[in-house]
Amino acid sequence: MSERTAHGHEPRTVLLRGGEVHSPADPFATAMVTQGGSIAWVGSESAADSFADGVDETVHLDGALVTPSFTDAHVHTTATGLALTGLDLTGVQSLRDALARIRDYAASRPGDRMLLGHGWDATHWPEGRHPARAELDEAAGGRPLYLSRTDVHSALVTTALLELVPGVAQLTGFADGEPLTRDAHHAVRDRAHASLTPERRAEAQRAALGHAASLGIGDLHECAGPGISGEDDFTALLSLAADANGPRVHGYWAEPVTSPADAARIRELGALGAAGDLFADGSLGSRTAHLKAPYADAPHNGGGYLDADAIAAHVAACTEAGLQAGFHAIGDAALTAVAEGVRAAADRVGTDRVRAARHRVEHAEMPDAEVIAAFAEFALTASVQPGFDAAWGGTEGMYAARLGAERAAGLNPYAALQRAGVPLAFGSDSPVIPLGPWEAVRAAAFHRTPEHRISVRGGFTAHTRGGRRAVGSDDGGVLVPGAPADYALWRTGELLVQAPDLRVANWSTDPRSGTPGLPDLTPGAQLPLCLRTVVAGRTVYERPNE
Repeated sequence: MSERTAHGHEPRTVLLRGGEVHSPADPFATAMVTQGGSIAWVGSESAADSFADGVDETVHLDGALVTPSFTDAHVHTTATGLALTGLDLTGVQSLRDALARIRDYAASRPGDRMLLGHGWDATHWPEGRHPARAELDEAAGGRPLYLSRTDVHSALVTTALLELVPGVAQLTGFADGEPLTRDAHHAVRDRAHASLTPERRAEAQRAALGHAASLGIGDLHECAGPGISGEDDFTALLSLAADANGPRVHGYWAEPVTSPADAARIRELGALGAAGDLFADGSLGSRTAHLKAPYADAPHNGGGYLDADAIAAHVAACTEAGLQAGFHAIGDAALTAVAEGVRAAADRVGTDRVRAARHRVEHAEMPDAEVIAAFAEFALTASVQPGFDAAWGGTEGMYAARLGAERAAGLNPYAALQRAGVPLAFGSDSPVIPLGPWEAVRAAAFHRTPEHRISVRGGFTAHTRGGRRAVGSDDGGVLVPGAPADYALWRTGELLVQAPDLRVANWSTDPRSGTPGLPDLTPGAQLPLCLRTVVAGRTVYERPNE
């Protein structure tokens, strides 16, 4: 890939040519012109000659694919950066290996007063259990250690950290010898994260944003809130992202709103809405998701954190304030409460106003037919994470262990949501699932439950245009004249049209259909390699030696 820069200043008009441009404006496009922060033209190689002498930069694509940049619609940026730069137990296969990694990390950070880690999951460890507190105390050398489970809804801690949180043993979610959940978990997490210096926090945030850019991600939805991270963390991230040459960060602050004053405070923080991880329940992995029937491996139903009345009050107040509302809801009981609450709010303030507000629900893993119908009726965006199914689905996965195979097979029904007309926005919930947009599209297209699969094109749209629409940017996430110049360049193999229905796939590959192809995402196939990421016409990532 080569380029020519003229006039000795920052390029204003750029011509990309000699590649494949994924655009509904021209399914056979090989070239594109951007001017400032917008796309000016998309078309053929022969027509590109007419622009060649009037641009500031020409990028010779050498066959590279140009797509809209991705939007990750659910991220915890600081925690992602801490996992990238610190103790990450994601993928560790045994208790023994987990303890060894903790010991090595503790030894490498002798000056840290607080050790932070993430990602353990003992579901399939051969020892059949998580580390005991005494084992963690030994591995951490007696220092405070906070170690969140992969779903970030429970955590293991050392004795030294418990001693820093007076009264933690009296809080909901504390059981001696077990992972901390609910209020006890939030209390120790707040204490652990309070140990971060501004410098360490900024280091983590820069690492996360840089990593996202290297994966073709141009926009991130930060899902923050008082139960997840502090206001200082949130406002510092928004400020850093605004000043840095990197992906945009759209912030959500998960705090209930019941009055205009509450809504004003959300806006003062810089948030787009009181949404994201406003918890209606917990998670399946930690057995805190709210179910209608008991867990298969525990004698309880989890529990709800918000009832339908509280949900209705929040949605109505946000709608009247012109603010997005949203909830974290995973279990079928929690999702029913959300649907009932939104319906009650619509009765109060009007269905059209609720629909126009574009409220959203994160995860939405166990919706039944009535919940899906309510999502469609009230135009609720389903902000979902296909990587969950890839990590935990199937007959032998964590979902089946928690729910039994029959209930587990109903989880994450993307095809049913799409058929009903529910707006989909894809994300990772990083660091729960690592950032990886092509992996997410693959997971949706090759869902472990075949009837839930959607086409690669549908998944790609949910991870590009869907995420931008979820923040009110209807012109973003697509390469057409007038749209923002947000794009990524990829080295990839043959372009295909992949769909669950062979009849659709066959028609889509017919030239008469005008359907632009996408990379082969068949499991095992090599995923595209990001060469460059551009946001608003500015290059935020370029692969070295390209």
